[in-house]
Amino acid sequence: MSTVYNAELVGQVFNIQRYSTHDGPGVRTTVFLKGCPLRCYWCQNPESQSLKPVLMIKKDRCTGCGRCVQACPQKANYFADGAVATNRSLCTVCGRCVSACFNNVRSVEGEPMTVKQVIHKVRRDYNLFCNSGGGMTISGGACEMQPEFTINLLKAAHDEGIRTAVEMEGAFPWETVRAIAEHCDFIMYDLKHMDKEKHIMGTKVSNERILDNAKRLVKMGKKLQFRTPLIPGFNDSLESVAAIAHFIRNELGLSPAEYHELLGYNNLGEDKYERLDMPGICPKNKRQSEEYLAELNAIRESI
Repeated sequence: MSTVYNAELVGQVFNIQRYSTHDGPGVRTTVFLKGCPLRCYWCQNPESQSLKPVLMIKKDRCTGCGRCVQACPQKANYFADGAVATNRSLCTVCGRCVSACFNNVRSVEGEPMTVKQVIHKVRRDYNLFCNSGGGMTISGGACEMQPEFTINLLKAAHDEGIRTAVEMEGAFPWETVRAIAEHCDFIMYDLKHMDKEKHIMGTKVSNERILDNAKRLVKMGKKLQFRTPLIPGFNDSLESVAAIAHFIRNELGLSPAEYHELLGYNNLGEDKYERLDMPGICPKNKRQSEEYLAELNAIRESI
């Protein structure tokens, strides 16, 4: 497999997180790319959905000093009822208000980075990767939204001797999924719901392509781990988990006990919706109990 890559290729990145222990084997550096076609109502990273940079505002920190109002060339920031408000239809996310703010109220999430710049940060932990069996994970968003950048990152990592993993949504043409899969060592693949209409209700996207691509990846012989984020009232019933496990067993020919992981719900991204002025309908304070998670896992492992 060729490791020739374009080091100057530019992608949109919104975070590079070191010392990750839940994004694949060992200790990893996770590269979060922007852009996702799904609109999961529980999304923990809504700032990742758009391919473009977005402005986030921690309104509770604002002292109303007005420096951002003066700094904005588009006149998007203004005073309203004694506080600063932002007209997002005028905002171009130039970042000048971010630089002007002394209280870290504002931040721009997402920046253009070259393959070379990303790999320079990732390879800092090369020795840690070697000692722990870790490496680089590409997440999102959805890495399939930036396939050329993803593939070149994977090639660059391999050129440095770094193991690779990707987190996939799978709601893309097979050609895109296959091209990325050919260049990574490990794939974490989301299976959110087996019912097509409920999948559309929860994510705004059908699961047909996702399920078909899962079958194709298994036939490729790729090292896979299927994951289901458990969302209260959406897919955390015994019946829903059993349906996914049966698909893995009967359609993919794999053992759910070995190849399927259930991810308990957390609402860590809840405040991000307010910071983006987006409507947030995340289930609040409804984490599954340890006892119920054990019951769901018992169902999964029994199939």
